[in-house]
Amino acid sequence: MKKDKVVSAPAQLPQASQALGVQPVGSLMRRYALPCIVSLLVGALYNIVDQIFIANASYLGSYGNAANTVVFPLTVVALAVAVMVGDGCCAYVSISLGQGQGERAKRSVGNAVVLSLVSGLLLAALYLVFFQPIIAMFGGTVNQQTFDCAQEYFFYITLGLPFYMFGQAMNPVIRADGSPRFAMVSTLAGAVANIILDPVFIFVFRWGMMGAAVATVIGQIITALLAVWYLLHMKMLQIGRKELALDGPVCRRTLSLGATSFLSQISLVAAMAAINNMLRVYGAMDSVFGQAQFAQIPMAVVGIVMKFFQIVISIVVGMAAGCIPIVGFNMGAGKTDRVKALLTRLLLLEASVGAAAFLLAEFCPEPLIAIFGAANESIYYTQFAVRAFRIYLCLVVLAYVNKACFIFLQAMGKAAASTALSVAREVVFGVGFALLLPLFWGLDGVLLSMPVSDALTFVMTAWFIVRTYKELAGQLHNNGLVQVPY
Repeated sequence: MKKDKVVSAPAQLPQASQALGVQPVGSLMRRYALPCIVSLLVGALYNIVDQIFIANASYLGSYGNAANTVVFPLTVVALAVAVMVGDGCCAYVSISLGQGQGERAKRSVGNAVVLSLVSGLLLAALYLVFFQPIIAMFGGTVNQQTFDCAQEYFFYITLGLPFYMFGQAMNPVIRADGSPRFAMVSTLAGAVANIILDPVFIFVFRWGMMGAAVATVIGQIITALLAVWYLLHMKMLQIGRKELALDGPVCRRTLSLGATSFLSQISLVAAMAAINNMLRVYGAMDSVFGQAQFAQIPMAVVGIVMKFFQIVISIVVGMAAGCIPIVGFNMGAGKTDRVKALLTRLLLLEASVGAAAFLLAEFCPEPLIAIFGAANESIYYTQFAVRAFRIYLCLVVLAYVNKACFIFLQAMGKAAASTALSVAREVVFGVGFALLLPLFWGLDGVLLSMPVSDALTFVMTAWFIVRTYKELAGQLHNNGLVQVPY
């Protein structure tokens, strides 16, 4: 891949942009990563809050829980496209600003706006046309009650996809413009609306799955409207009509830098499709879950485990994605000493978060399960949930270090390396082991697919981490820079 020429950032760059190359690394990480973490956590809460209220509604219970698990990967497809556009634009903008290419950065933002709108409308249309076979593909036919709940929830969620995708795509763009707090507030506003409306629609109006979906869509519309307002009042990258005209080279570079974000999400969908179907197949062979009244339990439980994983991965991805503008600017400006300092801090923080998640999953699974309505379910539900938490998340520390490395390489402009690692983890290992291991260990084999995939991926990730350190040290030496304390 052809590398962009590195030039010094000119003095006329906005002060907010120049700060990325001079302020202490730790201070910048707090400023950019914390709002990003909150934004992603809040975004994750949309589906999680729905599932919590659904699970605690006696008239929905584990059927609604399983239906939510079925539909969840389909919302991740939408998120995958949105973050490919948004994260790719964020990385490209930051690198361009570091190189003093302000006009190129503006074109990337304008193109990202158009791409997110068009892709949202196209995906919603596709879902509405093929909704029944799509639901069946993700395991929704485990029983009739689950299918009915999934169909109802999916229809209304699909109507909100264009708003959801636009809001999610613009979130990293807003961060790249130097407003991480506004990005956080816009997402938070939508999530708060969802949290308020969910219990009203589910428990007061008794709208069931439709109520949960409508509450979610209203929140997504609020976030999208706030993003529109910000685009009209940008600080560094004011765009006009000419920036909205699609530019082939700019689109290709933006999407290539966002490919890792896309693949990490879309391959998760492939893995979840494999996992859901293996749960359906091997659950039917189990002496307990082969009974009609318990058939939905494995899918509902694994959905809960994935929701916990998603909450923590939001912190992990938030820390790494929050560093994208900082890394991109300093790589573009040739300040590799600061990039190296960022990498060290990030890896230590990610490992610490992973360790905390491991302790919760291994030693405190019961309270986590209780949040999702375990009190209304059979003993088989709780027993399988405890086992699922402990097996599925036993190597979660490695999972989070892997994810941080993928995103950091993306921020450095190393799209090929980042994409290769992501494909290996999510497609080759994630899908492959989800299909292979159940042949030997049944339902436990489905759960083992996660730690086995993460362990093998970490071997590859460690090599890239060492190589990146050596490369940054070499560039530092060649540039004749002197490291300063951070």
